Amino acid sequence: MKKLTLKLLSLTIAFSSLTLTNCSTEDPAPIVAGKTKVLENLDAGVLNGTLEENYSLSASTIYNLTGQFIIADGATLNIPAGTRILADNGGTDVYIAVLKGGEININGNAGNPVIMSSSDGNPGDWGGLTLCGKATTTAGVDAEAEVGGFLYGGNEDTDSSGIIRYLQIAGTGAQINPESQYNGISFYAVGSSTLVDNVAVINGSDDGVEFFGGTVSVSNLYLENNDDDSIDWTEGWNGSVTNAYISHTVSGFSTVFEGDKDNGNPTFTNITAISTVGGTALQFKKQSGGTITNLHLTGYAVDLDMKDGGDISNVQIEGATPDAALISGETSKYTLNSGKDAAAIDAGSFSWVDTDVNLSNNILAGNISGTTTLDASISYLLTSSLIVQDGGKLVIPAGTKITAKDAGTDVYIAVLKGGEIDIQGEAGNPVIIASINGNGGDWGGLTLCGKATTTAGIDAQAEVGGFIYGGTEDTDNSGSIKYLVLKGTGAQINSESQYNGLSLYAVGSSTTIENVSVINGSDDGIEFFGGTVSVSNLYLENNDDDSIDWTEGWSGGVSNAYISHTVAGFSTVFEGDKDNGNPSFSNITAISTVGGTALQFKKQSGGTITGLHLSGYTVDLDMKDGGALANVQIEGADANATLLPDETKKYTLNSGKDATALDISGWTWKDASL
Repeated sequence: MKKLTLKLLSLTIAFSSLTLTNCSTEDPAPIVAGKTKVLENLDAGVLNGTLEENYSLSASTIYNLTGQFIIADGATLNIPAGTRILADNGGTDVYIAVLKGGEININGNAGNPVIMSSSDGNPGDWGGLTLCGKATTTAGVDAEAEVGGFLYGGNEDTDSSGIIRYLQIAGTGAQINPESQYNGISFYAVGSSTLVDNVAVINGSDDGVEFFGGTVSVSNLYLENNDDDSIDWTEGWNGSVTNAYISHTVSGFSTVFEGDKDNGNPTFTNITAISTVGGTALQFKKQSGGTITNLHLTGYAVDLDMKDGGDISNVQIEGATPDAALISGETSKYTLNSGKDAAAIDAGSFSWVDTDVNLSNNILAGNISGTTTLDASISYLLTSSLIVQDGGKLVIPAGTKITAKDAGTDVYIAVLKGGEIDIQGEAGNPVIIASINGNGGDWGGLTLCGKATTTAGIDAQAEVGGFIYGGTEDTDNSGSIKYLVLKGTGAQINSESQYNGLSLYAVGSSTTIENVSVINGSDDGIEFFGGTVSVSNLYLENNDDDSIDWTEGWSGGVSNAYISHTVAGFSTVFEGDKDNGNPSFSNITAISTVGGTALQFKKQSGGTITGLHLSGYTVDLDMKDGGALANVQIEGADANATLLPDETKKYTLNSGKDATALDISGWTWKDASL
């Protein structure tokens, strides 16, 4: 065994120098038009919903289990050796279930087991794995499971629910109610043709494995610190367990075995259970029992508990009724005089179990203080805030795909003053950061904070994150962004503030930003808060508020921008506010199929525009607070505009809006998907 101390890490990227790598360059399958949402999710590395057909996971992808994943009747999920599934810490809302008639084929091996765990592997983080079969159970045909209300039970004792080989599962046992919990693995009337071999369940809030009737047998079990029973059964289960190593080092657990209700006489061979914290080993309720050979017990205060006064002969140890003595003052609790001293199984025989495994090398969260380089072959999950600190640097190579968790303002990437980001996308291989569904407001977006000048002053506080920005270094460098696609940004902070797709706070002119696409944002596509940075080749589609927004005296420029509005209710193409830093705009094309306002200037803001093409807007120009038309220079002159009927500040442009539209036919990178 590699380690016997659980150290499943929730990755906080706070390294002085780190390059994340992966042993394979295989990417998950591309999303194909017409696929169901469940299949699109799977292709993007997310398990959520009901699978109603056959699907095979990819060992090179770390999958995120974000909710209920159900394998329906007639469907099969294949999980190859080495696959890792990271479960959200979502309690009873997060689990995997195989329904009657469905199958799961977990084909791990000793060198490459399949891993299912929450980030921290803490008991109760998630629900676990449930299988429902068609074998017999005393609960009857189509009984209802205590977990999920799933139906189980029939009369097909040789039924198969698939294969489970070399599976390690951790952090399970979420509490449903005071009487019910999920287990590591729950077997509901699972049949004898189901193969279960080499399974480890670590740190569960309830049972390691529990059998509800059925005929399935299990071999080579490793069970460590499951808070309730390590092996539990009821409803007449009559299968077997061969070779089990059970470890208890945390006090307060229930038992090694708990048998309940009718006695199906399951068999147990080569069972080793070791406790450093006392507790009860074997407990049999009502009339339950079983046949045990080669039992090794060490460290338990109670060896045998016939809890409801069942006949001790229901339990056969080494072919005979247990040789046991009642513990002083007890009526149902015994010490075994013999039959518990077989040679112990060596924990080292479970060398494939790695309780030091880290599932989270694809999780982006926390702080970066040195240089962190991502690996384009890994499908990353942005699960909360990822913040590049002063002196830190985040390098994102071409082709990297980052799936942002749909968690609103809790999920974003920010580069603080003195930090840098280096996004190295290419036209044929852009970097993509998006939520699964790409809906506006799913996550926060990307924010850069620099040291350039802003009318907000030095060390101003940003409306997003409370980050500090602004200084006197107009040539400051916050890094480089090339060929980046952002989708689903703009989470709402409060009634006045939202994240944008790309927020640039006092970013300096040495920062490179080119070829950026922002699609489906709930607020602005890009917003400048002071600073001197310039941007080229922008594609902005259906951002609910402003496509390009600026304030606080921003004095940079935008060249080559294509803006598309096909959803009604947006705010503007441009929104300039406050002091006029006279930013420049060249080759700007904006096309609306839903009317709306194109250019809006508040207070004294303005800018210089050349190569403007506007089509489909109801209002071309809005000097919202009565600023002078001279603040807006179009083709080298004051805006030539006529007030709209009954308006005092809204205009139609008489000229300067009919430049040739920007040709973006070569921008094939702009709407790349996860």
